[in-house]
Amino acid sequence: MIRTEQSFEIAPQLAGDLKKYQNVSAFVGLVFLALTVAGIFLPGGGMEQFLRSYLVGFWLWMGAGAGCLLILMTQYLTGGAWGVVIRRLAEAGSKTLYVFWPLFLPLLLGAPILYKWIGMQNEPVIRAKSLYLNVPFLWGRWVIYGALWLGLTWILNKWSLREDETKSMEYSRLLEKISGPGTVFFFFTMTFCAVDYLMVLEPRWFSTVYGFMIIMGECLTAMAVMVATLAVLVRFAPMDHAVTKRHLHDLGKLLLALTMLWAYMNFAQLLITWSGNLPEEIIWYIKRWNGGWGWVGVILLVGHFCLPFLLLLSQDLKRNPATIFWIAVYLVVVHAVDVFSLVEPNFQSPEHVHFFISWLDITAPIGFGGLWLALFFFFLPRRPLLPLGAPDLLKALNHGRSH
Repeated sequence: MIRTEQSFEIAPQLAGDLKKYQNVSAFVGLVFLALTVAGIFLPGGGMEQFLRSYLVGFWLWMGAGAGCLLILMTQYLTGGAWGVVIRRLAEAGSKTLYVFWPLFLPLLLGAPILYKWIGMQNEPVIRAKSLYLNVPFLWGRWVIYGALWLGLTWILNKWSLREDETKSMEYSRLLEKISGPGTVFFFFTMTFCAVDYLMVLEPRWFSTVYGFMIIMGECLTAMAVMVATLAVLVRFAPMDHAVTKRHLHDLGKLLLALTMLWAYMNFAQLLITWSGNLPEEIIWYIKRWNGGWGWVGVILLVGHFCLPFLLLLSQDLKRNPATIFWIAVYLVVVHAVDVFSLVEPNFQSPEHVHFFISWLDITAPIGFGGLWLALFFFFLPRRPLLPLGAPDLLKALNHGRSH
């Protein structure tokens, strides 16, 4: 079937709906972010709790943008029809890093309050890590992360636009060539970033699979957001005649794979720690198995792995836009619980562990989520929803159609 570029234009109703989603998301985001900031001065808050909750909400949604960037590069490397229909979504999600990278600043400015290692420089364990754990280098790494992530985002989006304008394989090859090393450097920098802002909350503890575990969670969040959005877009032109049930089925299988990878990384970390049973390694789990925190672990085991695993095994659920939409939304919500469990237990002593949640731990993820979605829906309609110059476009349009 031959289609003109005009047939891929966004339907007026969809354009209006995207604008409405952007405005509603921006309003919700600003209100809840304002409540989060006000929590510095309100009961149940304070500066330390603000920074802890800020980290929970910020990391959840910054990770969604970073996950979009990694999925975008993966699609350029692997090709395939599955990625063509979400390429614009991944591009829009990656552009949120333009705003979210500077939002690391409150964490850097509040580092002496949030990160205990800064006040532990005389302890032998921390002193042995001083080459890495020092404040100037922490700021320097933040600059390096931004230079790489924002640079990759800018180049990939620029060359994608050139690919659309020229319909030239030259830019398709360039996108593939930069995505190879880009993916490698992304894994390195995101691993260091996870160490800088999450793992060092427990400064004496370490894990060799922590970075991969965090990255799988980010990709799962990003993919869930894109699948949920695509399930909405299929009701309107041009996606109504571009996306088939086979596309949704393939993307649902990717959600299943990411769910399994997230669970595998968590199990690998637990198994290694359990086998070693060393005092400096088990402290992380002591804080998450006692004082009521064990129930959070049960919620993650059942809700973050078992339930979505069983649901995503069904072909019918994956092929149905309505059901895959709610499964994807659910995955974002349950991953917020995972990020919460990565942050909050670190601020309790092993001898006095008790479950605690602040109202700021709820307002911050909603606030950052509103901001992220507002940016996402702002960037999304700026280009055609399908990459017109992609070499796999025709293959993608015919994917799952009977001949």
